[in-house]
Amino acid sequence: MRVADTGRVMFALAFIALGLLSLFSRDFASVWQPVPEGVPARAFLALVSGAVMLVGGAGLLLRRTLVPASFALMVYTLVWLLTLHVPRVIMGPLHEITWGGCAEIVTLVAASWLLYASAVTSNDKPYFASLSGPQAMRAARIAFAVVLPLIGLEHLIYAKETAEMVPGWLPYHMGWACLTGIAHIAAGLAIALDVLPRLAATLEAWMMGIFTVFVWIPSVMATPSQRFVWTGLAISTVITAAAWIVAASYRDVPWFSFSRSRNRVAELATR
Repeated sequence: MRVADTGRVMFALAFIALGLLSLFSRDFASVWQPVPEGVPARAFLALVSGAVMLVGGAGLLLRRTLVPASFALMVYTLVWLLTLHVPRVIMGPLHEITWGGCAEIVTLVAASWLLYASAVTSNDKPYFASLSGPQAMRAARIAFAVVLPLIGLEHLIYAKETAEMVPGWLPYHMGWACLTGIAHIAAGLAIALDVLPRLAATLEAWMMGIFTVFVWIPSVMATPSQRFVWTGLAISTVITAAAWIVAASYRDVPWFSFSRSRNRVAELATR
C-alpha cells in the first residue's frame, strides 16, 4: 500500500473509531469535543456527531465516495473548530492549552481539505474550484504547518505534564518533552517556509506515530475499560494520519528541496 493510501486509510479508521465511541457512549469525544453539559439535546447531538464521523470515515475508504466524504469531514471539522475551540481561545487567549487544542483540530481540517483538493475533479459533486488544485493544496499545507508550533509550545509550557507521558523505560523524561516540542516547531516552520518540506512532514508523521505506539497503545492495554484512553488512542492516530496525508502530498517533491519545491509542485500539477 502506498504512503498516500496508508495515511488516508489510517485517517478513515481513526474517524470510524471516534464515531463508534460517540455512538456507544452517547457522548462527545472526551476533552477534544468540549460541549457543555447544559446544551439542549446534547445526547442526540453526540449521536449525530458520531454518525458523521463514522459515515465520513467509511466514505474515505472507497474511491467512489472519497470526494463527498472528504468534503463532509472538512466541513464537519471546520464547524467543530469554530464552535468548540475558537470561542475557548477568545475567552482564554493567554492559556496555551486552548491554542493547542485548537491547533489539533486545524490539522484535521487541513488533512480533510488535502484529500478533497487532491481527489476532486470538475465532474465530481460537490465541486468547488477554489478548494481544489495545487493552490488549495498549498493553502491546506500552510494551515497544517502554522499550527504545529502551537502544539510544540504546548509541549514546552506544559513540559512537566508532557514528561509524565513519556514511557517509564526511557531516561530523561523532561528532555524528551522539550525535544518533541522543539521538533513540532521546527517541522511547522520548515513546511511553511518550504525548507525540506517533504522531509519535515514525514518526520512529523513518524514522531506522532511513535507517540501513538509508545504512549497510547500501552495506556489502552493497561486500562482497556476506560473510554478516555481509547479516545486518546483514536485522537493520536487521527493526528498521525493527518501528518501522513500532508507528507504524502509532497510525494512528487524531492526530499532535499528548499524554496523551489513550491514551483515544482505547481509545474507537476499542470502537466
